[in-house]
Amino acid sequence: MNKTKFLIAAGIGLVQFGIGEANAQDTLKLKDVVISATKNDQKQSQTGKVVSIISRETLDRSNGISLPELISEQAGIIVAGSGSNPGLNKSVFFRGAGSAYAVVLIDGIVQNDPSGNGGAFDLRLFSIDQIDHIEILKGGQSTIYGSDAVAGVINIVTKKGGPKGNTVYGVASAGSYETYKGTIGLNGAVDGFTYNVNYTHQKSDGISEAANPGGNNTEFDKDGYKTDGVSANFGIQLDKHFSVNPFIRYYRGNYKIDEGAFADGPSANNTTLKNFSGGLNTKYDFGSGKINLNYSYQTTSNNTLSSFDSFPYTSMGSGSISLIDLFYNQKLGEKLNLLAGIENREMHLTSGTNRPETNIFAAYGSLFLHDLSIFNLEVGGRYNKHEQYGENYTYTITPSINIIKEIKLFGTVSTAFKIPTLNMLFGQYGANLGLKPEKSQNYEAGANFSFADDKFSLRVAGFKRDLTDAIIYDFAAGYINQESQKVKGFEIEPAVKIWKLDINGYYSYVTGNEYNSVNNRVEDFLFRRPKHSIGVTTGIQATSNLYVNANFRYFGTRTDGNFTTYAVENLPGYKLLSAYAEYALAKRRVKIFFDAKNILNEKYNEIIGYNTLGFNFNAGVTFNIR
Repeated sequence: MNKTKFLIAAGIGLVQFGIGEANAQDTLKLKDVVISATKNDQKQSQTGKVVSIISRETLDRSNGISLPELISEQAGIIVAGSGSNPGLNKSVFFRGAGSAYAVVLIDGIVQNDPSGNGGAFDLRLFSIDQIDHIEILKGGQSTIYGSDAVAGVINIVTKKGGPKGNTVYGVASAGSYETYKGTIGLNGAVDGFTYNVNYTHQKSDGISEAANPGGNNTEFDKDGYKTDGVSANFGIQLDKHFSVNPFIRYYRGNYKIDEGAFADGPSANNTTLKNFSGGLNTKYDFGSGKINLNYSYQTTSNNTLSSFDSFPYTSMGSGSISLIDLFYNQKLGEKLNLLAGIENREMHLTSGTNRPETNIFAAYGSLFLHDLSIFNLEVGGRYNKHEQYGENYTYTITPSINIIKEIKLFGTVSTAFKIPTLNMLFGQYGANLGLKPEKSQNYEAGANFSFADDKFSLRVAGFKRDLTDAIIYDFAAGYINQESQKVKGFEIEPAVKIWKLDINGYYSYVTGNEYNSVNNRVEDFLFRRPKHSIGVTTGIQATSNLYVNANFRYFGTRTDGNFTTYAVENLPGYKLLSAYAEYALAKRRVKIFFDAKNILNEKYNEIIGYNTLGFNFNAGVTFNIR
């Protein structure tokens, strides 16, 4: 990047900062938004849950970023590695919880990776281009979604069939580090049948994944990547009551990797990640109630050629999960709704010569009392039976009070849990069939303020989470239930909408204790999670065709483990400024966009021993042709 290009890009970004809007915080807080992730199609005004929705409009303006980058722009969520080389694993820290304590859903179906130690879904597997909108529910959600929903849920709602006829759409972009991206898709509808099929290809030379240690004059090689993804979903309306919606997705990514922190390793080092999922959503709606059946089968493999002290070695991991979720909604009058369901998950792992598997069955139910004068209430419970550890239970109680039209108070008391993964139970290293599930007790309270028809709004929420029976790896005993974690914090999210100008912001604070494998004990800090983080976003539809936005974020100091020296170190805070502009042509069917990130060229580390991207940009075009 030469100096002239940098100054032009930075100038555009600084101008936009005064008048633009950030991708992250164009999240809807409107009272009439319906939330499908509660499995009851509730309006936001009827629930006491803390919910943010990343709109279709925001996603259409996010073609220059990845899904991990977009999620990391939300209040209370840290995605470690989101600003690092794209091949580096992305860890989602939700409200101070560990990296595998939030559930990712796709169209309401739980996603999981049985091949990994944590079991968390890899956000790299999904392209922005395939998403219609995203619902984020904060706090324990295990009553509805079972294991892992300890700190929150991210529900990715995919694009479905378009208007009657056929529509061809796509994205083509190029940018820094020889990065290219292309998407082509086709959707439409005819006589009760809808479809959406798309293909995305991405390629980048990237940067060196590992940071070059001080005093080393040998230049590390770049670690690029190449990914391909295919997605298809269909909607079949068999009659006015019954619909069937099959889907299929495939992803393949090849990522060059380094040996580890501060270690380059042979240039042949790489990992190949493959994911396939298929299934269907069905719904029978009979007016006063409906029956939903979700089924999915997902398989993931991760084959890695890596090295230790420059000596190569290979590792292969694969797993699969089959999930059936059958639930029933019934209106019991105008003010009361019932949800009842059963769920079964079968998980399989390939670990060396072993082929272990396990099963967890659950029955759950909730009652939703809404709009009873100023009062709303959700109460629910879940029974779980696991093939290894046996039985456990969870519950949730969520009241809310609309004191007046402009003010709502809310709170939640709930429990949540995380089952031991197949690697922990049956893996090659430290397996323990006697492990119990990790359990959490969650508390949450806050208030929503909204004035002048949502032109001025403010949400304040505080939370506390106590986790017990946390599973750790003891080098002498292997995996054991031993430690606890206590986390508390709060979030403040103001928003102002004046004329065509939007200004949104957040401040997040989180503190707690956690076991770490550097000191091998519980300490009063959380690795890679700052106590303080701030986001300010602004934006304007300058003309009917020109839209500009900007996003500024600050992350405070935090700790991390240096696994080269086996010492705990403090990482300094850092700030990031990004900007976006688009101009619409041909009756808004074609849009030219420019996206600039880290405009200030901030030098920082998200993870000790690994690089982050400096100033970078993407420019391209989107089209939608009927």
